[in-house]
Amino acid sequence: MKDRRFDVVIIGAGLAGLECGYILASEGKKVCVLEKNAQLGGSLQVFSRHKTLFDTGVHYLGGLAPGQNLHRYFTYFDIMRHLKVRRMDLDGFDRITFDGDANEYPIAQGKENFIQRLLPFFPKEEKALRLFLAEMQRMCDKFPLYYLRYEERDELRDPELRMNARDHIATMTKDPVLRNVLGAGLVLHGGKAERTPFHIHAQVLNSYIDSAYRCVDGGSQIAKHLARNARQHGAEILARKEVDRLVLDKGRVVSVRTTDGDEFRADTVICNAHPATMMDWIESGDMRPATRRRLKGLENTVSTFTLHLVLEMGRFPYFDHNHYHFATTDVWDAVAPDPGGPLRHFMLFTPLTSRSPSHAEGISVMTFTDYKEVEPWEDSYNTVTRQGARATGYLEWKERKEEQVLRAVIARFPALKDLIRSVHSSTPLTMRDYLSAPRGTTYGLHRDHEDPMSVYVAPRTKVPNLLLTGQNVNVHGILGVTVSAVLTCAELLGKEYLVRKIQAAS
Repeated sequence: MKDRRFDVVIIGAGLAGLECGYILASEGKKVCVLEKNAQLGGSLQVFSRHKTLFDTGVHYLGGLAPGQNLHRYFTYFDIMRHLKVRRMDLDGFDRITFDGDANEYPIAQGKENFIQRLLPFFPKEEKALRLFLAEMQRMCDKFPLYYLRYEERDELRDPELRMNARDHIATMTKDPVLRNVLGAGLVLHGGKAERTPFHIHAQVLNSYIDSAYRCVDGGSQIAKHLARNARQHGAEILARKEVDRLVLDKGRVVSVRTTDGDEFRADTVICNAHPATMMDWIESGDMRPATRRRLKGLENTVSTFTLHLVLEMGRFPYFDHNHYHFATTDVWDAVAPDPGGPLRHFMLFTPLTSRSPSHAEGISVMTFTDYKEVEPWEDSYNTVTRQGARATGYLEWKERKEEQVLRAVIARFPALKDLIRSVHSSTPLTMRDYLSAPRGTTYGLHRDHEDPMSVYVAPRTKVPNLLLTGQNVNVHGILGVTVSAVLTCAELLGKEYLVRKIQAAS
């Protein structure tokens, strides 16, 4: 057993973990980042099938134009100038369709362009469209770090943040189709009709309307550049290091142990994993029962099943947009999948490669899936550190699910039928195994507009030197997770100091 000492040990080399590693190492801290997978990046990871590249989670980026929020953050991390990205269709980076409706509704970049591209479909709704954008902007302005501002305020106690997303949109327009078009962005955060706050919907969608970009040759480049820069500042980043124990003494974490017998001692530990997963690493007597029950009992967002299609080269055009299709007339129903029931929606993405910029080499199709569908096989694991085979019944279920999704996609894009070379898929168990996501949750914890504090997870835990970061601390997504890394590191460096430093660098 090796014994190593660090100022900070960070568990998980997803985006937030790598960003925390960069921030703290650049401030002179001795930092170690532990990652259980062979590849760094969490949802930034990519994989290939038949030499065709697929993203696991990052299908596009928002707020990446010069001067916008994510561009400024990535400039501070010194990765912006290295990224290979291409701006998506200005007049419709997302396209929304419904069964029984021949229209394809565009979600355009730029506030005025957003309005003008939708007006032909809703000529009487200009007031509603302008109100929707104004309300989104107003909500985003309530979160200073969203726009990289320093301000001390308790956002979650603002009574306006208790507005429900579906209900608030309904106050802006009586047109049921426009309500669904404006609400369709819920697929980007797994929103629930009865629970999701409008501010979550606003923060996620607003940055894409500001600008939408696709990574060329996959999102793993973000992790690669972040890791390189963190290492240049002295951070040690270790892959294939799966944590299985946080050792506490006198109420503080003294070390982190990994499954291969290594032990890493630290003054501070930052956990970039789901809070419920973290609880599995702490012995029952080392954590208050009430805290354990709360973190283990928080409700998670839905999981996903993703189909990955390898296509014949040069035969299917690259879509400079994402395609969101709903079989239901109420988009909010899409996030409540019926196990074994009909497919209610799918999201289609065409990865962009430098090898084939005009044609799609592959297609990814994501649909929400209830974890109950894979519960019979939840005792099986297949990861880098826990390799194993799934049961025959699981593979049969996967094939049936693949066929169901494929039928829905070909119904919308018949030309695909004769262009598919091979079919692959990832399931809620894939999400659970590779991202340590309980029950395969895609977007982490469900937020609740009626009681925001009931699901609030602070960066600082009840253990004084144990901090949290990642999508459960803040809004999920690239921007939301980046803000969470800043919030976490601010606990050690001071918020005003850190924000001012990022502002100066960007």
